[in-house]
Amino acid sequence: MIFATLLYCALAANLYAQNPVVWIAANSENIPLEPASLHAGRVYSPAVGGGDMHVQIDSRYPVTVAMAWADEWNAAMRPGATAHFSFLCVKEHVTSTIYECHLPSERPMIITFRDERRPEKPVLSTVGAILGPGARPFFSPNDLHIQYFRVVEPEFHWRRILNEKYQITSAPKVYSLMTPDHDGQELSVKIKSPIPLTVALLPSHLADQVYDKTVTLTAALDQTGCKERGVQSMSFNCTFNVANGTQTLLILPDIDFHGNKKATVEANTVECVEHCELLNPPANP
Repeated sequence: MIFATLLYCALAANLYAQNPVVWIAANSENIPLEPASLHAGRVYSPAVGGGDMHVQIDSRYPVTVAMAWADEWNAAMRPGATAHFSFLCVKEHVTSTIYECHLPSERPMIITFRDERRPEKPVLSTVGAILGPGARPFFSPNDLHIQYFRVVEPEFHWRRILNEKYQITSAPKVYSLMTPDHDGQELSVKIKSPIPLTVALLPSHLADQVYDKTVTLTAALDQTGCKERGVQSMSFNCTFNVANGTQTLLILPDIDFHGNKKATVEANTVECVEHCELLNPPANP
């Protein structure tokens, strides 16, 4: 029987590449293989760009393990079809091993096992002569145990961390948002204002210096790539690094104005919610 599964993948390949990969046991199969028989195991459906797989294989007699394209396998299973497979990650003479393969694309692949034993023709002839036509010889089954694994990776969800309507003043408006939990963490900011604003995401110590006027706004903005000028109604995204520490959103009017004016600001971020222990720990300052 062919099983289908989703190959776990990272939200961002560059993020997961920085963190250890942890595999945990999933389901397993026990297959009694006959000599020269071919068995199909689980179907892997990687994400775009491909992915990795990890399987423990234990066999009484040697088997050849390989990955085949699932569509080629399904086509070969049709009545009267000719088998044509393009195998990847071929590993022969396996009796006990951890089998791994990098699947190159999102095209589904299936893991296959071929018993390397060959039936002996003299045995077949002898059995047929004794038991008659149609009799099948008995061969010791190849007890194949397949332990599948799935990868455990940090899980991320969007979370709203700011939603406010505030009175605009000539002084900078600062929101100490958060300390990022992973490099490349994404922040989405939405602004709606009756007058143009400058909006910037800065390390908190730098935002404090702007507020205290020990550093000019221009000098601070030169140190960040997450900034927008002349904002009145806009949504934009930024990413930041753990090494920059706590992050502050700074908002400042671009023009002089009179009267009461209010702006609405909303911020959402992608935070780790499960298996966060697998993230790289923050670097020491």
